Amino acid sequence: MKVSQTIRNKLKVAIRFLPALRLVWQSSPGWTIARLVLVVVQGLIPLALIYLAKLIIDTVTINLKASNPEQVFAQVLPLIILAGVATIIDSFCQSLNELVNTAHAQKVTDYMQGIIHAKSIEADLEYYENAKYHDALQRAQQEAPYRPPQILTRLAQLVQNFISLIAMVGLLVSLHWGIIGVLLVATIPAVFVRMEYSRTMYSWQRKRTQLERQSIYLGWMLTNEQFAKEVRLFNLGNWFSDQYDKIRSKLYQEKLGISIKRSTTFFLAQAFAGIIIFIVFGLIIYQTIQGVLLLGDLVLYYQALQRGQNNLKATLTSVSGLYEDNLFLANLYEFLDLKPRVVEPEYPKVLPLILQQGITFNNVSFQYTDSARQALKNINLTIKPGETIALVGENGSGKTTLIKLLCRLYDPTSGKITIDGVDLRLFKIADLRHQISVIFQDYAKYHFSAEENIRLGNIEIESKDPNILAAAIRSGAHDVITKLPHGYDTILGKLFDTGEELSIGQWQKVALARAFLRDSKVIVLDEPTSAMDPKAEYEIFKKFRELIKDQAAVLITHRLSTVKMADRIYVMDGGQIVESGTHDELIKLQKSYAHLFETQAQNYR
Repeated sequence: MKVSQTIRNKLKVAIRFLPALRLVWQSSPGWTIARLVLVVVQGLIPLALIYLAKLIIDTVTINLKASNPEQVFAQVLPLIILAGVATIIDSFCQSLNELVNTAHAQKVTDYMQGIIHAKSIEADLEYYENAKYHDALQRAQQEAPYRPPQILTRLAQLVQNFISLIAMVGLLVSLHWGIIGVLLVATIPAVFVRMEYSRTMYSWQRKRTQLERQSIYLGWMLTNEQFAKEVRLFNLGNWFSDQYDKIRSKLYQEKLGISIKRSTTFFLAQAFAGIIIFIVFGLIIYQTIQGVLLLGDLVLYYQALQRGQNNLKATLTSVSGLYEDNLFLANLYEFLDLKPRVVEPEYPKVLPLILQQGITFNNVSFQYTDSARQALKNINLTIKPGETIALVGENGSGKTTLIKLLCRLYDPTSGKITIDGVDLRLFKIADLRHQISVIFQDYAKYHFSAEENIRLGNIEIESKDPNILAAAIRSGAHDVITKLPHGYDTILGKLFDTGEELSIGQWQKVALARAFLRDSKVIVLDEPTSAMDPKAEYEIFKKFRELIKDQAAVLITHRLSTVKMADRIYVMDGGQIVESGTHDELIKLQKSYAHLFETQAQNYR
């Protein structure tokens, strides 16, 4: 049973390397070929050098007494020239190897980062709300930039050292076949030490991923402008810094403890290897003194013994290094193997060019996978073309979750959402989302130019498109942007040079323009004007009603004075719709909506 399990594990090792090597090849075939050629050349040069050294020494010692010095030198000179040429080639290959390795490593690193980015884009929103996903992402980001190129490097070193090792073993066997066993006995203990501590370090890293992320988070809070005001106002800097230091100290102590044990054990293994090698070397010297070996043989076998041990050590170190890489590759593949739960339809339907019936929620319920509570329960509502509905309710009542389902960021746990009677899940995801303009309460602030900030709402249009200006005027952002130093070319935010910071209300107007730019069938505004004064919000929504035409619109806002403009209002509580109707109808009911409206109205009397 244990044997079969071991075989399966070894097969997994081999199978894991194949996709990693494929990624390396795909990133840069030319540089990969260059490295392989250098590997073969550098593997053979050491053999040529020590064999030429043997020939030179033997030629000198044999002919020195029998010939005059000029004749001896004439015989040795061609060998010296060959040795010089081999040395120059070796130096050239080493310099070229450094260049090739640097260029190749950069190409592979950038390529792997691209794969991580692509997988991050593909991952469902649900993953981003799961701590285990962030652990997997953290580990993948640590391994992706250097593990695949390192595997190629180790394989290259393995082949190079193996070629040299075979050559050295061929020389040493001519002295005594038992030297092979001596080399193995001297080298294997150190390799086992490394493999054992690779497993230990791998287990430790996985166990401490979340603690590592906590330290990164604390460092981010100390350096990010998002927290800068509160860190200073509440004097949090030193406290955050102390927490960071405690975590880093804990990680340091644990990692240092593992390293000390590894270094101690490795030293003992290396000392054992050194003693054995010098015993063999002593035997070679003894045979030379006895006249069994020539002086050139002494140099040859000594060099072959040293290089053979180094080649064997390097070969087995590469093997153990590949074993370590294989362990940590699991972190990368754990992330790359994540499967999206929101999947494309096998035979997608075509979205209608013009909405006829509108959007309908039929008994829609939803529950987050990591929660026992239902976020939405039996939601039934319809949004007709050209109609504006409003969702009202306390925070956590399910309003934003409902919008996430509409955008297919999640799929309902039960029930279905339809567009003109067709289930959303039957449309291509990209096509569906292209037809929905959304600005969430936690909208993004992009540190690009003002024009680019708006154009991100529809990147299919070109720069300077007149629709960008129209969207800015529609949202009220135009007046803000024209007052900036470089107008629409001004970089927003202070992250880069020449950037200009905006107020929260001004950022909201830019985000609104981004939503208005997209020529979509549905527009959703989730608390889009919370930082604006009531008058500015009223003007935007009044203009908004005039411009939506045959679009379906959804408003989410806590200001019920604005909600009055909606054609239909849905009041949500605990993931359910508890009231629905026009403003006047809900006021007459004298229930939740009427109570909320009256409470807000008192603040303006």
